[in-house]
Amino acid sequence: MARVETAAALVNALATSYAGGRAVDPPTDRNELRERAERVLDTDVSPKEAEDLRRLAKRLRGVFAALDDGRPDDAAEVLNHLLADSGARPHLQRNAPGQWHLHFHGPDAGLVQGWTAGCATGLAYVLGSASVARLGICAAPACERVFLDTSRNGSRRFCSTPCQHRVKAAAYRARQRAAQS
Repeated sequence: MARVETAAALVNALATSYAGGRAVDPPTDRNELRERAERVLDTDVSPKEAEDLRRLAKRLRGVFAALDDGRPDDAAEVLNHLLADSGARPHLQRNAPGQWHLHFHGPDAGLVQGWTAGCATGLAYVLGSASVARLGICAAPACERVFLDTSRNGSRRFCSTPCQHRVKAAAYRARQRAAQS
């Protein structure tokens, strides 16, 4: 699930126009874009890699949007293209003595190709499981953030508690106005 969470974080950092009821300014220059990508991935990113990661984030947003709209076939099509483009092929690699780690890209893959393979594989796994209903786009007005629902009962509809509170407060105020009318 870590790769799915990273996919959501990339979308939210690099391909979201509205969050929490407010417009989100897109990165205004290559350095800001690079800094956002570095915060998500916690590694150094070149300006070229940052641009490629933004393109990846837009494609990943398409997966979340298709699933949120009840179009799993469209999501699968995007994921199949991402898997093919990245040359995804799972293999085990030893990171430290006695510690094996599963990678979804070849050993000589670049940063973007590696993250494309990992995020696409993670999302493909979720799409092919009962957990597919746990991927979504925030139900709050003026919020486009995507999320992976990790709650116990799988009923999450909002990207965050503030968005949920904003919607509930607006519904409460509407009921109060209706009662006064």
